[in-house]
Amino acid sequence: MKRRNRIYQYVTAALVVVYIGLLTILYVAEHTDSNASIRTFGDAVWYSLVTLTTVGYGDLTPVTPLGHVVGVVFLFLSAGLIVTLFGAVISFVTSEGFPLLMLGFQRKKNWYYFADYGAEANTLAANIYKEDPNSVIIYGEKRDDQMEYPDYPCTFISASPARIVAHKKNVGARCKIFLMKENDIGVNIRAVDLHKLPVDVYARTTNGQDRLSGNINFFHSYDCCARQYWRTRPLCSHESTIVIIGFGNYGRCILERAILTNIISVDQHVAYHIFGDAREFLAMHIRLNEVFSLGKESETMDSLIFYDEFWETRREVLEKADRIIICTDDEQKGWNIFWRLNKYYRIHGHIDLHSNRKAPGVSYFGTNEDIYTPNQIMRTSLNKAAIIINDIFRKSVSYPTRSWEELDDFHRESKIAAADHLLMKIRILLKDETITDISGDAIKKAYQKYCETKNDEAVKDMYRKLDHLRWLRFYSFYNWRYGEFRDDAIRQHPMLCPYDNLNPEQKRERDAAWELLESVSREF
Repeated sequence: MKRRNRIYQYVTAALVVVYIGLLTILYVAEHTDSNASIRTFGDAVWYSLVTLTTVGYGDLTPVTPLGHVVGVVFLFLSAGLIVTLFGAVISFVTSEGFPLLMLGFQRKKNWYYFADYGAEANTLAANIYKEDPNSVIIYGEKRDDQMEYPDYPCTFISASPARIVAHKKNVGARCKIFLMKENDIGVNIRAVDLHKLPVDVYARTTNGQDRLSGNINFFHSYDCCARQYWRTRPLCSHESTIVIIGFGNYGRCILERAILTNIISVDQHVAYHIFGDAREFLAMHIRLNEVFSLGKESETMDSLIFYDEFWETRREVLEKADRIIICTDDEQKGWNIFWRLNKYYRIHGHIDLHSNRKAPGVSYFGTNEDIYTPNQIMRTSLNKAAIIINDIFRKSVSYPTRSWEELDDFHRESKIAAADHLLMKIRILLKDETITDISGDAIKKAYQKYCETKNDEAVKDMYRKLDHLRWLRFYSFYNWRYGEFRDDAIRQHPMLCPYDNLNPEQKRERDAAWELLESVSREF
């Protein structure tokens, strides 16, 4: 690049010298002739400009033979100059120059840079623009001529994140970078050195990690799908049998969110029947038997029952299920299962189908429009609630605790799981299972109900026991065990025991998850 710039500098300098030389010859040849109209060097410059631009006013003309020669040279040069200028303008408009120029006028806006254009990137960008009209959507590649242009304003420019960030010149909010292909952070050349830039990075992954460095955050499309599913279709008190067909990426995340979120009563005993290969899952989560009944239904706790055989062989389970969730990774296979269930089985409950394809009369979930939203990918409201609950927790205990910035990934996820349960708490407090969205009004009413009822010791004890059950599930899911002293290195905690075995201070710690409602209500 430096060598090319040096060549351009040399060529430019040579052209300037030739131009000045021609002007000098024209001036010397003309100014001594009594009939000449070009008398000064300024006249020579004016004549050259009028000729080179093909305007040709005719107010100045050379009269000497040498002047005529210079005039002819300028005439020939004018044609080349016009072609060159026209080509330069076309090149500028069709290359990176024009998009960069237009971006320069929008530095105060919020910039969102996508490393590549694809279906997921397009959906997220459209949702971002819908929520933030002050956004500037940038795709880091040239637009394909066969591509249908997006329905929102955007810029296609083959430029690295570093170049885009440098062009923003630290004006306005930090630029947000999105890597929408799975595990793209390790292979995309545009992901190199992103941790050094003053940007917020969101990279799609399948490895379960949430952060890489201070500014690099991961998101999981399967987990986003599971969160969206249970948030819009929460567990209800009348449901006792749930069937999950398909235990790939989607099925595993659906079950994980159910384990961590579906706690609505201290007396619940929901049986989850899962069809799919769960050997790896069970080998990884070796302490689930401490909070679930594995392999058989229980009347005192939730159950996880896994089947290696085909789902078709368990007609009695399918026909008594309150809910059947079809979540195969292969979408077409899921549709085949859906039609066969409806055609050959007498289904008691309802069927939810994971599909990005919409069809009337089908209860589907997990479309790109639902998953790839700013709130899902950047977890803005969820992280905000988690930070609040961590602050409340720090004030409620007597021992030293860490701020949100100091927490490791596990303990951040612990607070996020508590915030994830917020919708369930609202439904429990208001005794209204029609609520499927967290609104400011619902939060205020729920907190008011909590304040009205927490003075009843039995009710307050129930609230604490319910959140302790949620907490036990989370820690057991990540293979923590009971120990007299807390030791994060070996995953040991003294509160991993039945609620009745906790001391008064430990029981009071469970209040933080309910007191969260007051602080969150102020945000709405």
